[in-house]
Amino acid sequence: AITMETYFKKTLVVMGMLAMLTGCQTQSAPSENKAGKNKKEPKQKEAVMQLTSSAFKHGQPIPARFTCDGEDVSPALAWSNIPAATKSLALVCDDPAAPAGNWIHWMVVNIPVTAAGIPENGPLPEGALEIKNSFGKTAYGGPCPPSGTHRYFFKLYALDTPQLENVNLNNYKSVILRHTQDSVELLGTYQRK
Repeated sequence: AITMETYFKKTLVVMGMLAMLTGCQTQSAPSENKAGKNKKEPKQKEAVMQLTSSAFKHGQPIPARFTCDGEDVSPALAWSNIPAATKSLALVCDDPAAPAGNWIHWMVVNIPVTAAGIPENGPLPEGALEIKNSFGKTAYGGPCPPSGTHRYFFKLYALDTPQLENVNLNNYKSVILRHTQDSVELLGTYQRK
């Protein structure tokens, strides 16, 4: 026969085990939620900024038309998935491996967020402003490497300010990066024949 003392002890053991199981389930629920959130993250990451050109694909050669060997016109650029809080955009095209150091081929600031790109050879979106480049001109200057294959980075920055003031070749990195929320780049290569 089971004594009352034994009965209570067994009941306490069973209740303790139930409490442990309930506690485990309660604790595992948040980690399952975390796992669920992790599974959803890639869908959110699909909406990252994109920068493309109809003239060349990322990592591919830039056609001579857009260089000093051709018409030296700017390639068409298109962008999408700009972060919602963006107040303006900035665009920089540079050659970090130029013999004279990082060579700026093109710099455009104060691009309105309503713009979805720049057509071949412009015009720029209304309100956008070109900054003097390493060639000493306020316009696009195409690839013109002295030798070998060079890499040209078209970088688009989503900024938290509607307008950048007093931007120039010497301070553009610090000024732009201070206001950057997100960025994306398109890489093109060129070698003179």
